[in-house]
Amino acid sequence: MTAPDLHGKIEEAARCIRQQFTGELEFGIILGTGLGGLAETIENPITIPYSEVPHFPQPRVQSHSGNMLIGQVGGKTVAAMEGRCHFYEGYSLEELTMPVRVMHALGIGKLIVSNASGGINPQYERGDLLLIEDHINLMGANPLIGPNDDRLGPRFPDMCCPYDPGALRLAQTIALEEGIATQRGVYLALTGPCLETRAEYRMLKTLGADAVGMSTVPEVIVAVHAGLRSFGISCITDMCLPDALEPVNIDEIIEVANQAEPKISLLVRKLIERWS
Repeated sequence: MTAPDLHGKIEEAARCIRQQFTGELEFGIILGTGLGGLAETIENPITIPYSEVPHFPQPRVQSHSGNMLIGQVGGKTVAAMEGRCHFYEGYSLEELTMPVRVMHALGIGKLIVSNASGGINPQYERGDLLLIEDHINLMGANPLIGPNDDRLGPRFPDMCCPYDPGALRLAQTIALEEGIATQRGVYLALTGPCLETRAEYRMLKTLGADAVGMSTVPEVIVAVHAGLRSFGISCITDMCLPDALEPVNIDEIIEVANQAEPKISLLVRKLIERWS
C-alpha cells in the first residue's frame, strides 16, 4: 500500500464512523484477550462493528469480538476497540494498526493498550498486572516500513520514550490508592501463534524482557508516529520459566485474564479520569 493510499483509506474509515458519531474523541482504548469488561462501563455507547468500517481488519480469534464502542468513561469521550487483530492472523502490520490511525483521525490524543502476556521475570506471578515502561520488537517487521506520508507522522519517529512517563507514574499512584498490586517492566513482542521453547525463553530473559506477547508493539509504534501519548498494561496470564515450564492451556490463560479484568478496568477508568 502506498502512503497516499493509506491516508485515503484512513479518511474513508473515519468518514464512515463520523456518520454515527460527530464529536471529538479524547482516548482510544484497545482491549486485549479477556480484558473486555471495561466496555461494559462505557456510558451511552455507540456500537460500530468492524465489519461496517471500510478497511478495518476483522479479528479471527474467538476471544476478540470486533466492535468499536464510542461513549463516555470518567467524563471523557473514548473509543474502545473490543478485540484486536494480530500479525499471525495473516494481516500486515499496516492493516492491523489501521484502527489506531483512524482513532487519531477522529481526534484522540491518548492511547491505552492492554494485552495478556507470559511472564518471564521470575518475580512475577500469574494474574499480576504489568505497567509497560518499554518494549522490544522481535516481530521481524515494522508498521512504518514503506513510503512515509508526512501527514501521518515523521519518517524517523523517536522511540526513546514510547510509553508516557506521566501516565505510568499516575497509574502507579492510582494502584497504590486502590490497593492494586502492579509490576513495572519491559514487554517483548513476537509474531506467534506458537508459544516459545525453553531455549527461546532463556534468550528473551537475557535480552531484558519481563513479559512476552504477540501484540501491542505495532500499535504503540504507530501511536508514536502519530504523536499520541501511550499507556500500556498487561495481565500476566502464565509463567514462562524455562526450568519449570509446563504446557499452556489457552482456556486457563483467558480465565486468568478474566479474573484480573476488574482490577484493570478500575485502574484504567481512574487513569482516564485523571490523565491530563
